[in-house]
Amino acid sequence: MKPDYIAVHKEDNVLVTLKEFQEGEQIEVAEQSITLKQRVPAGHKIASSDIQAGENIVKYGYPIGHASEKIEAGEWVHTHNTKTNLAGTLEYEYAPVKEKLEHAYIEEKTFQGFVRANGDIGIRNEIWIINTVGCINKTAELLAKMGDAQLKDEGIDGFYHYAHLFGCSQLGDDLHNTQKILSNLVHHPNAGGVLVLGLGCENNHLAEFKKVLGDVDENQVKFLGVQDAEDEIEEGFALLKELTDYVRTFKRQPVPVSKLKVGLKCGGSDGFSGITGNPLVGAFSDKLISYGGTTVLTEVPEMFGAETILMERAKDEQVFSKIVDLVNDFKEYFIKHDQVVYENPSPGNKAGGITTLEEKSLGCVQKGGFATIEDVLPYGGRVTKPGLNLLQGPGNDLVSVTALSAAGAHIVLFTTGRGTPFGGPVPTVKISTNSDLYKRKSNWIDFNAGELVQGKNIERLTEEMFEYVLKLASGEIRTHNEKNGFKEISIFKDGVIL
Repeated sequence: MKPDYIAVHKEDNVLVTLKEFQEGEQIEVAEQSITLKQRVPAGHKIASSDIQAGENIVKYGYPIGHASEKIEAGEWVHTHNTKTNLAGTLEYEYAPVKEKLEHAYIEEKTFQGFVRANGDIGIRNEIWIINTVGCINKTAELLAKMGDAQLKDEGIDGFYHYAHLFGCSQLGDDLHNTQKILSNLVHHPNAGGVLVLGLGCENNHLAEFKKVLGDVDENQVKFLGVQDAEDEIEEGFALLKELTDYVRTFKRQPVPVSKLKVGLKCGGSDGFSGITGNPLVGAFSDKLISYGGTTVLTEVPEMFGAETILMERAKDEQVFSKIVDLVNDFKEYFIKHDQVVYENPSPGNKAGGITTLEEKSLGCVQKGGFATIEDVLPYGGRVTKPGLNLLQGPGNDLVSVTALSAAGAHIVLFTTGRGTPFGGPVPTVKISTNSDLYKRKSNWIDFNAGELVQGKNIERLTEEMFEYVLKLASGEIRTHNEKNGFKEISIFKDGVIL
């Protein structure tokens, strides 16, 4: 019979509970019987031996903080008796691992995708409406609804608009961030056609936005200035008709798996995230990369405390330096706003069993597997190199999934222990870290990683996830966020609003 608790690593001095334990229950550790001192929820930690005040608490084989008081074997280990070890920016030394994951499959594997005129690959044949400013969100929404009601057919996967707050009253880098994200969405290959709506008086008016946008295919991208149009709904709908005719010309065809780009994200994490969901996504990432594919990992604040694990896998010293800047620059962002760098995890994370940022980060970075890190992208950057990439961005779910989509991800794999209905502009695969969530929220969750603590081995589940993603990319199945129409964006804000 499988135990109801596990030690993740042989050097750990805590156990992770797989069920809720009551005060007085006994567990066997190293042939010794330990009596629990209090109730311990599922996904939380129990001291497997006495831990002295100031002594490190170890999980995943790494310190996740230190004991703020003496903790006896059998005690619940959490925020009431544990403190972080982290503080401020650090200096790092380049020390690459001697052996890096370097292998490729000889066999060819394909999915059914759309090849765009410029050679880019899409996994959906959608029409997107991108507005340059938040003032015309509702205009874009109305046009999308009209397109869905009157123009959608088997050749079109849907008409979507992406409401946002910005594009006006922004200055400098803050405005440029908005422009980069919106520009990258216009260029996203999941959109066979795009209607760009501008108002006319905003900072990000069409003439300025086109400078950031660069060259576009006039068949694929149409523009409309709402203030200049006599009837923007009539003129906008006419442009949607033109785009519809163009988008219908694309048909699915075999495409190498090496063309697939997948974003990696976690949200609403719990004590199982670093044991089930995130390691599973890491194994998937390694498998996709071994076929020549691409994955993108973001959430920089959730690298704090585990950043050296990533730095060791940098492709070269130049990439290592980029990772150092990525981490320390984000810490400086916290400091600039007089915020505690390690004010994390969230209340939901803590309720799920995560105590410190180190613990959250050590679980979070497992989504990147063991592959070499090929490149580091700024916020609003687009992927150009296959393999594992790091992307600047916060932990916020909406902002980071938007950034992953804008970076070129066709799909985002999103692990969660507590659940969320949210979906980004691209198919957002919700992966439950525990089976209870998978059963309770069947209209949210797409894949169950909780099976890893119920006897299924990671190799088998990785293969199942890989085949699931290929079916998803081929249009054979849809994620719940797609079925429910939950497709949203959010843009990082760090500047003055006039």
